[in-house]
Amino acid sequence: MLNPDRTLGTTGPAVAALGLGCMGMSALYGDADRAESIATIHAALDAGIALLDTGDFYAMGHNELLIGEALRAATPANREKALTSVKFGALRGPAGEWSGYDGRPAAVKNFAAYSLQRLGLDHIDVYRIARVDPDVPIEETVGAIAGLVEAGYVRHIGLSEVGADTIRRAAAVAPIADLQIEYSLISRGIEDDILPTVRELGIGITAYGVLSRGLISGHFTRDRQLAANDFRSMSPRFQGDNLDRNLDLVDALRKIAEQKGVSVAQIAIAWVLAQGEDIVPLIGARTRQRLDEAIGAVDVVLDAADLAAVEQAVPNGAAAGERYPAAQMAHLDSERR
Repeated sequence: MLNPDRTLGTTGPAVAALGLGCMGMSALYGDADRAESIATIHAALDAGIALLDTGDFYAMGHNELLIGEALRAATPANREKALTSVKFGALRGPAGEWSGYDGRPAAVKNFAAYSLQRLGLDHIDVYRIARVDPDVPIEETVGAIAGLVEAGYVRHIGLSEVGADTIRRAAAVAPIADLQIEYSLISRGIEDDILPTVRELGIGITAYGVLSRGLISGHFTRDRQLAANDFRSMSPRFQGDNLDRNLDLVDALRKIAEQKGVSVAQIAIAWVLAQGEDIVPLIGARTRQRLDEAIGAVDVVLDAADLAAVEQAVPNGAAAGERYPAAQMAHLDSERR
């Protein structure tokens, strides 16, 4: 049983060392098993993982409905301790296309109203815009979430994929609990400016992509065929020579994992955990088997020699290819220099 021994920044809730990213249960990684997804959410809650992360645009509300269904079927104790982290603002079309982002104050309230209905809850624990709306100052968007906090519909304000300047501007408006951003052995861009900034301001990190969408999980193979509805079929890191080079890094990491008697996924998650107690990895497990493997990472202790070996096997900047296609990279405030 994982205890709530970390917090989301200095103002956020107490959480376990891991959170559960639920996106893949509805979208972007091919078809998922609804019953197994709900069973996985229940298993996570049973194990002490209370933080459930979603977005209102994940399969156009499907993921929120799934979480709502899982919470209704959960034990009263698990329902009580569950914490929801919700992203909003991404605009979709009926064919699933992406149409930009909307951070206007009126839209913030509208998105929240629909999320509360789909989740079947009277409040959202952490609420954040998924990407900065370039046409709306972040101060206005965060101010609107602060209004929802004052009204009792939201407990804490989060940020997602924003750079240091935007973090400071947002924090000047209202307390920020955490920044959700990709962070893994092969995605370490936050270490230069973003991580020092959030630490200065007392803001936590919820790290998604800690296994780089399965790329560094130890389970992805060179000959794997991806479905057309799998995001990774368009991701630069999963293409051609990039994939070969990245899986070479995984092979190097596997040698260290075998010496430790753990899996590749466990050592990759343990590395993120070792970067600071203000960082909470979000595990995108879609099955109870993968969830159990991830939970095992909490008990993996990496000493200085282990960390040096991991660093040598997977040096900073060694990944081949960007973490998103070019069109999506353009929306990342966190990548602006």
